[in-house]
Amino acid sequence: MQNALRQTLISGLVIPAHPLALTRERKLDERRQRALTRYYVAAGAGGVAVAVHTTQFAIREHGLLEPVLALAAEQATGILKIAGVCGPTTQAVREAELAAKWKYDAALVSFSALQQASIDELVEHTKAVAEILPVFGFYLQPAVGGRLLPYRFWRRFVEIDNVVAIKIAPFNRYQTLDVVRAVAESGRGAEIALYTGNDDNILVDLVTLFEFPGLPPVRITGGLLGQWAVWTHRAVELLGLAKSGATEQMLRWNVHLTDANSAIFDAANHFHGCIAGIHEVLRRQGFLEGIWCLDPNEGLSPGQAEEIDRVIRLYPHLTDDDFVREHLDEWLAG
Repeated sequence: MQNALRQTLISGLVIPAHPLALTRERKLDERRQRALTRYYVAAGAGGVAVAVHTTQFAIREHGLLEPVLALAAEQATGILKIAGVCGPTTQAVREAELAAKWKYDAALVSFSALQQASIDELVEHTKAVAEILPVFGFYLQPAVGGRLLPYRFWRRFVEIDNVVAIKIAPFNRYQTLDVVRAVAESGRGAEIALYTGNDDNILVDLVTLFEFPGLPPVRITGGLLGQWAVWTHRAVELLGLAKSGATEQMLRWNVHLTDANSAIFDAANHFHGCIAGIHEVLRRQGFLEGIWCLDPNEGLSPGQAEEIDRVIRLYPHLTDDDFVREHLDEWLAG
């Protein structure tokens, strides 16, 4: 079972980080939440990541963790289901057990709540979760709640038996190399899948062959991304082009996708509007009624909507509006 999971992940998948559909009263909009999952399945995504940053960590405080996990589990047929787990070890274990109850395939482990933990403590924390579900590691950039994780941590992390993949999202090439080199030096490159979360270099990550002298080369084979929560049908096509060796085209379009991401994720304002930006694109496509977040202070930054206008106008080859228009009514039905 685990070998099949490893091979599926290593084959390279588009895994959107699942947003949260809310009503104007900031209650869960179950119909639109189902529609989003149906969209990801129909678009060709290989999995969905639920209860992660894009889903809003505050679902835990609002009693929405299990309802959101359950809704995605019911709709995400035939694809992988990755559950975000966070908090101190006791909470993380409890969340992993809940995800296992709903037949999730792996746990994406966040260390955001463990800012002062030692490397030994982080490793033990991971091992506790790994006893319940296969672990998808996560290097989250500090700007949105992550912490710096040195090479020596990753070298120990990749020795944990039940680690199956790592999402690399520090938005930093040096720190990205720390993870990739740790996997290469461990000799587990054929067992641990590497996934990009580097929104500033998505396509470059996917076409780069990481070579270190004397070690087998390693590739980042897929992506687990909030960016791929929008325009997912096109993201699947882009990953296919990367796999086909269309390196020159990917390098050109990497500039376009990074520019688009800067608008959607509000890089100019330290990512304040990152979740609202995703919601705005989905609202324009008809998935969401509004861009409401659980935290009423979260919304678009001044000028962000105009930036989203700009990138949609400039980069129509990155959008999938026609695909969405054709199928939206069926996804929203029921």
